[in-house]
Amino acid sequence: MGPEDLEKVLRLLPRGESTGEILVGLDTRDDAAVFMLDEETALVHTLDFFTPIVDDAYFFGQIAAANAMSDIYAMGGTPISAMNIVCFPCSLDMNLLVRILQGGLDKIHEAGAVLLGGHTVDDEEPKYGLAVTGRVDPERILTCTGAEPGDLLLLTKPLGTGILATALKGDFLSEAEMEEAVKGMAGLNASASQAALGAGAHACTDLTGFGLLGHILNMLPERGLACEVHTSRLPIYPRVIEMAEMGMIPAGAHKNRDFIGERVVLSEQVDEITIDLINDPQTSGGLLVALPPEGLKAFSELLDNANEWAQIGSFGENAEPIIRVLP
Repeated sequence: MGPEDLEKVLRLLPRGESTGEILVGLDTRDDAAVFMLDEETALVHTLDFFTPIVDDAYFFGQIAAANAMSDIYAMGGTPISAMNIVCFPCSLDMNLLVRILQGGLDKIHEAGAVLLGGHTVDDEEPKYGLAVTGRVDPERILTCTGAEPGDLLLLTKPLGTGILATALKGDFLSEAEMEEAVKGMAGLNASASQAALGAGAHACTDLTGFGLLGHILNMLPERGLACEVHTSRLPIYPRVIEMAEMGMIPAGAHKNRDFIGERVVLSEQVDEITIDLINDPQTSGGLLVALPPEGLKAFSELLDNANEWAQIGSFGENAEPIIRVLP
């Protein structure tokens, strides 16, 4: 569901309960909720599932599991348990479902968590994901808001998964040709989360379906902050620009662009392909981290060499929340 449709629905619902134990709930733009158990421990709860983004059943399971657990990492937490969410046509070969679940299980174990069970539904189209519970220090929770003027904006995975997935579905690209993106989507955001915490990040969110600009907008409070993005600094997966130039733009990118509307100011030097890229809905994307400049060295040292990250912009003061996109 696009951000505009989701916002219409949520606007009609009552706000969540407000108690001392709910540290992050329905009244924020975060993808996970936090419930405090005691002064030292809080639980992070999230769920996510979607239709296959790649043809290989095992890698689909890995990507879906990594994507679901990413919400835990974005809050500065650690996954501890998960439950499967499965929609699968009983008419299909059940070995495909075995491979999906095995991919998810292997990724859960890689995260140091355990699988406790799940729920299955006979559906016309396969869907898979997880409901995940994590642990976080109540004093070290990262939320999507909290960035301050002068903070740097970091991105910890390349862009372009929506464009590549569209090309794959249209048979303009093989799964082997997008191997780097498949591995990237299956990669956990664990080390990026730990680096953000260790370097003193002020805010963090993971990059998924709302696209780069949509998730940056979620990091801006109602007043007082703007963000400047430099497109020349964006990390991009191989073949993305080529596929975008061929018109492999998912419908979600257009919905994301419409939702941002006048809240983004585009430089005349930013071309249409780049605009599509920064609105491209991502699957299991990296973390967007608001970091004070003095934390950059520590962040670089803490993040392992397997992660491709970049400083893509910065935050500054502005009366209304706005994103400026520069070349």
